[in-house]
Amino acid sequence: MSYRLPLDWLQSVKMSRVILHWSAGAWKASDLDKEHYHFIIENAGNVVRGDHSIADNVNTGDDDYAAHTRGCNTGSIGVSMACMAGATESPFNAGRFPMTETQWNRAMEVISHLASYYHIPVTDKTILSHAEVQKNLGIQQAGKWDVTRLPFDLSVVGARACGDRMRAQVQALL
Repeated sequence: MSYRLPLDWLQSVKMSRVILHWSAGAWKASDLDKEHYHFIIENAGNVVRGDHSIADNVNTGDDDYAAHTRGCNTGSIGVSMACMAGATESPFNAGRFPMTETQWNRAMEVISHLASYYHIPVTDKTILSHAEVQKNLGIQQAGKWDVTRLPFDLSVVGARACGDRMRAQVQALL
């Protein structure tokens, strides 16, 4: 594991999963991104801390938390890559701000650090993308397709394929 989050960004709480997203925005973390995600990875790999601490997502009943996944925020850490504004799923077009391989690789480092720190096992129910939440956890989502394509490797297609690649990379980093 090469990149490590600053320890003052992490709290000693129980978390159950990490959910990977893309922001559907530009390559820099916006105020809206900071409101919804714990960590945002910009195009060059810079990691930006969101407005909410991970501890805010232990209990979401107070409505003061990082709301990144419909019905699945309690116990979930939201990691997003700032990218994919204007992207279309079919036919696939990554838009003007495609996810970069640098972003993806940094996200894998961030997720591996979080998995290690929070003792989260690497499974398809604990380390997953937003696009996998509905199928893997049975929680209805609103047509989210992040992450189902990797603009830097067009041979990887679909939520499961992207999720499996993510989990393999995270596991290799641990």
